Amino acid sequence: MDLTGKTILILGGSGLVGRAVARRLLDSHPGKIVLVALSEDEVRVGAEWLGPHAGETAVETEWGDVFMPSSVAQMDRSAMLADPDLRTLVLDDLLGEFTEGVLERSYLFQLFKRHRPHAVVDCINTATAFAYQDVFHSARALLEVVRAGTVTREQVEEHVLSIPMPQLIRHVQIVVEALRNGSTEAYVKIGTSGTGGMGLNIPYTHSEERPSRMLLTKSALAGAHSLLLFLIGRTPGAPATVEIKPTAAIAWREIAYGPVRRGWRPVRKFDCPNAVPLAEAFGPNAAGWIDTGTMLESVYADCGENGLFARDEFETVTALGQMEFITPEEVAAYVVSELRGHPTGRDIVTALDAATAGPTYQAGILRAAAIKRLQELEERHGVRSVAFEMLGPPRLTKLLYEAFVLSRVRGSVAALAESDAAALSADVVRLITEDNVIRSTIVSVGLPIVVPDAKVYRGETVLIQPVDGDTERAAARGWVDIREANCDRWIRRAQRMVRQAGERERGSDSSLQWGAIEPDEEIAPPRFATWIFRHEEGGERIKR
Repeated sequence: MDLTGKTILILGGSGLVGRAVARRLLDSHPGKIVLVALSEDEVRVGAEWLGPHAGETAVETEWGDVFMPSSVAQMDRSAMLADPDLRTLVLDDLLGEFTEGVLERSYLFQLFKRHRPHAVVDCINTATAFAYQDVFHSARALLEVVRAGTVTREQVEEHVLSIPMPQLIRHVQIVVEALRNGSTEAYVKIGTSGTGGMGLNIPYTHSEERPSRMLLTKSALAGAHSLLLFLIGRTPGAPATVEIKPTAAIAWREIAYGPVRRGWRPVRKFDCPNAVPLAEAFGPNAAGWIDTGTMLESVYADCGENGLFARDEFETVTALGQMEFITPEEVAAYVVSELRGHPTGRDIVTALDAATAGPTYQAGILRAAAIKRLQELEERHGVRSVAFEMLGPPRLTKLLYEAFVLSRVRGSVAALAESDAAALSADVVRLITEDNVIRSTIVSVGLPIVVPDAKVYRGETVLIQPVDGDTERAAARGWVDIREANCDRWIRRAQRMVRQAGERERGSDSSLQWGAIEPDEEIAPPRFATWIFRHEEGGERIKR
């Protein structure tokens, strides 16, 4: 894409890679770059660093936790966790159904709406953000209080908020909707392997385990994130999706002498003039050290999210055979090249596309043979095999059985299109009333049959139960609905199929929709369900 004059949103824009990406993007003369960071101080520093190079490009800043609702995005996490009402808000938005309200409350979604970026570069180390909440430590602590019988609501809720996978899933759901609802043409994610490119023998860890469970959680999340990005890349309406996954330590931002900081906090300097008896050194009344009143200062290499490395640390970690390293400018070069539409060969999404085993010609031939064999067995045993509901959820089963009962009362697609909804409903109700085989099969697989006059046929098992008495929502999700309103919906579908057939160009070349539904065809449930998934729900495969 041509980046000139475009708006580019950089998540994690004040970090090591984010700043390098922003600096490199300026060569393409975008209209606006929006830097997003967790804290106001760090994004301000990033903008000040970028400012002298910006030229005519506007540099704007946003700050807050993009994984949170906007009302708590700029709060300290510990303060949020201490407030029961805020915990409830965050938990509901994290674990509840993905509604329009959840989306609108999201700070990330609001950023997209506010700036409407043409391109997004996500430099946040998402896997680290979720994994380092340390679900293992939280689980052990919770189990201890459970066994002691002293568990509180706060402890349970804090633990649930440390579980990483729901956070990743909800984040990706929000990202997808934000990308599809806006003007974004490209989304580039800077991912991670979690181990700096090393294997399970990585010697840098968080405990005596090698590697630690927390580090493996980070790698597992990074892998899960890659697969979710792979799926975004196969989603109609989503922008071009790219993941650059550095597999080495990323270094450096600055080499300097000054205060040593952990995060943004300087390390205070202590001294212990006299040795403390070992038996007393770690007890509740341990003492003997003094605060010098100064801060630790030294020579360091600033390696971004990995912190400040002393010379010996840097020399060890980047040594040949260890993590080694890649510069943020090299990563930025990959990012900008991909944004411009020049493949780098470093995109994980494209690599997964190339490496996966997709549909085959042989399987296509065998599909026809399998369907023919199934039809022969149906005729031999005098049954009609429609759906058993083992794929889940029962949306497909609902559509197949509704199309099937319609096929029993209308001879063709055109006949269905010309039907009256009330008469059609009455005909299907009569069929369900009189044909106990069809009725019994449907309710046996777990789908109720809802009929006029607020009545329903059902079996022992109901896969979609009404929630809070909302039978309409349940019927839409997984009941066979033969009431007039739903029959009218099917009639309108058939009318659209007929119109599509009339609009199709006639001919015999390969561009003709050879698999399209014709008006004089019999109603075929699988073809109808496929048509709905494709034309109503955008559920069509776009890559093979």
